[in-house]
Amino acid sequence: MNIFKKKNTNEEETQEKDIKLLVLECLNSRLQGTIYDNCLLLPRTGFSIDIQIGKQESKNDIHLLQVIYILKHDDLDEPIIEPVAAQGTTIEEAVAMAVDSFRGGLWHPLNMVTTRQGGVPVSSDYLGQHYDYKMYAQSVVIMGDKDKKPSMLINYIKNEIPKYLGSKKYYWVRIFLARHKERMTVEVRVNGTVCPGLHIFFKDYIESWEDKDILVTEKQYALFVQEEDDKCPFTKETVVECTKRALELMGDCKSREEYIALKEEIDKMAGDIALSAEIRVFTPEIMARHILRYGEGDSLFLMVGDDRVEFKKTQLRSYFYIQQVIFDYLTRVKPEKEQVMRIVANSASFKEIQKAVQEGHEPTDMYVPGTTYKIDVENYKVW
Repeated sequence: MNIFKKKNTNEEETQEKDIKLLVLECLNSRLQGTIYDNCLLLPRTGFSIDIQIGKQESKNDIHLLQVIYILKHDDLDEPIIEPVAAQGTTIEEAVAMAVDSFRGGLWHPLNMVTTRQGGVPVSSDYLGQHYDYKMYAQSVVIMGDKDKKPSMLINYIKNEIPKYLGSKKYYWVRIFLARHKERMTVEVRVNGTVCPGLHIFFKDYIESWEDKDILVTEKQYALFVQEEDDKCPFTKETVVECTKRALELMGDCKSREEYIALKEEIDKMAGDIALSAEIRVFTPEIMARHILRYGEGDSLFLMVGDDRVEFKKTQLRSYFYIQQVIFDYLTRVKPEKEQVMRIVANSASFKEIQKAVQEGHEPTDMYVPGTTYKIDVENYKVW
């Protein structure tokens, strides 16, 4: 039985590689780049495009295919990931649809960015900081209802989006709406992060769709490129390495003296005491939320003197770097329960949720608008 199972697995892997090559060749025929090491390189734009094949199956002589595009660029500290669903009477037809959907969707605004054509000025102000961007938005892609008239989805959140833009060179917004009868889905992502605070602005719109017995979807991408390159004093790699070390130390920290030693080591590693403080504050807070599964909004609240100033998590670049490390730590390292508890013991939210649980509330029924924090560093700047 094991021999046959291995053979089937090899056959599936071979088929996946064949389909991946078909997608790359079809995509290259449209974009005119270079296929190298199972990846499409586009020297004129600086982008590289990797391909992963998701679901693939045949039903009633129709080939169903999911292609996941992974785009990288030296100016991006994280890849842009775009899943595309396609179908056709042949696998070649499904591949062509997956490529054309990608080009008409995500690639359209990316190409606008490289040519700097059609950009709309957008600015963001928060915590005394000002940033100017150009927005490049694609046309809305509709699937499932050929008669439906498109609506510029980005316009529903045009006044809110600046509140989510920070010091990074690039921000990308992905809006996805789907409806089948009474079942409705709204998902807005900023740089790959789901932002529930933006979902409410599409409630009335999606409820206005005609109730049809078919799945109807709308999707739009918008990219925001900062006019100036505001150089951050630290890199993603620095945050990742410091957070990994902070997790190791926090998991074994049993006394005030050990915590002081932890602080001193992370201060030295980070080379920036403000960044070190962010890592030490958000590491237990993010882990507590992930462990207890309570709901949390898109906001952060910075204590400035006696004032609590609100801004968005997407405007603090270290936040999601720290979060990625924590998710990897929990899934890959699989720490002991005692280590996890020592880490979350430093979380103010964890202590409050614990009190509520003791009063009979379920963590999953709780919601907090965001995390409140304070950084005792003169002239602290949110990066």
